[in-house]
Amino acid sequence: MTRSPATPLPPPKARRRLREGAALTQTQLASRVNVTRATIRAWESGRTAPRGRKREAYARLLKTLAEEDAARSTRSTPPPEPAPAPAPAPAPAPAPEPTPVIEPVSGPASDTASDPVSGPEEGSEPEPGSGLEPESGSEPEPVPEPAPEHPVLTPAQAFDALYEFSAPALVRQAYLLTGRRELARESVERAFQTAWERWPEVARDRDPVGWVRAAAYEFALSPWQRFRPRHRQPEPPPADPGDRTLLNALLRLGPQHRRTLVLYDGVGLDLPETAAETEASTPAAANRLLHARETVAGRLPALADSRVLHQRLTELASAERLWAAKPTGVRKGGERRTRFRTRAAIAFTVALIGATALTVRTAPTHYEPAVSPGVAVRGVPPRVAPGSLSEAERELRQKLRDRLQDGPERLEPRLE
Repeated sequence: MTRSPATPLPPPKARRRLREGAALTQTQLASRVNVTRATIRAWESGRTAPRGRKREAYARLLKTLAEEDAARSTRSTPPPEPAPAPAPAPAPAPAPEPTPVIEPVSGPASDTASDPVSGPEEGSEPEPGSGLEPESGSEPEPVPEPAPEHPVLTPAQAFDALYEFSAPALVRQAYLLTGRRELARESVERAFQTAWERWPEVARDRDPVGWVRAAAYEFALSPWQRFRPRHRQPEPPPADPGDRTLLNALLRLGPQHRRTLVLYDGVGLDLPETAAETEASTPAAANRLLHARETVAGRLPALADSRVLHQRLTELASAERLWAAKPTGVRKGGERRTRFRTRAAIAFTVALIGATALTVRTAPTHYEPAVSPGVAVRGVPPRVAPGSLSEAERELRQKLRDRLQDGPERLEPRLE
């Protein structure tokens, strides 16, 4: 069985240009295709591609937008002016005096009108005798409009813009994951500080908000948070009883199930995107989502519908007074932390080098055998002191003393 070829689609940038040309938001376009806003954002950024019936509906809508854009551009193009009637030849005039040629100088845009290469300004009439009048029968060439120049942002300005755009929503999402206001704010700040440390990588990412969101979720759901003394004390629960019940139901879920539910029903990501962000397969993410929904619906039956659950999650996150620090303070805090870590690493390296040098300086230069431990000797008779001599021993001693000590006379050989 052969599969039919997929419906062709314009490039992602062209999709976004068509939507903006029709003055449609991502939410309005998503309602027409019957998908979520996050899905449209993923399609326009090129991270995912539509498939099946959604692809066909999206392709038909883009084709309609392209036809409307072509019709608008056709209506906005002015019709060509009729050629003027030929005028009688004027009497020959005296030759004009030669004018000095002025070299073009780089300056403001108003100086370009006197440049003989660029010609007069748009909308100004040509002077008589300048040789710039349109010839009879020739149509005026359309002047292309200059493309709008986007201001070039510095890395700090781009980081501040990203923080101001996504930090409040990320703090509310982290609150749904942890149930702690201070931990949610700290998680988002740490994630943005990590993003500032690795800003070249984050700036080139196709979804910088997703990059920061993954880092914030990892920090918020870290098992080491339970060992911090400041997070052992419980925080005051929400004032509304329904919000307290929903928050308790969320906190009873496992970390991965809770994260999957917040990403899919809270943020609005698709199932493949949720699986990719939670580092799981699509079937595993689907099972986690179904289990999380069943658990929440068991305590709150009114939230069995996914739309009602999405609305209640949004209300719960918006009801709390959550705030985010200024982007400048977050960026400077990350820089201070980086300097502290760098100095600590330098100090540790210096201490390690010093300890190694001291060890090399005081280490022995030759081998010294170790002294074996002593061993007790057994089986030797004890030493006994001499006692008094008997009569026979005294006589023998006297006899030995009376004898000559030098022994008998020495014999010498003689010649006879």
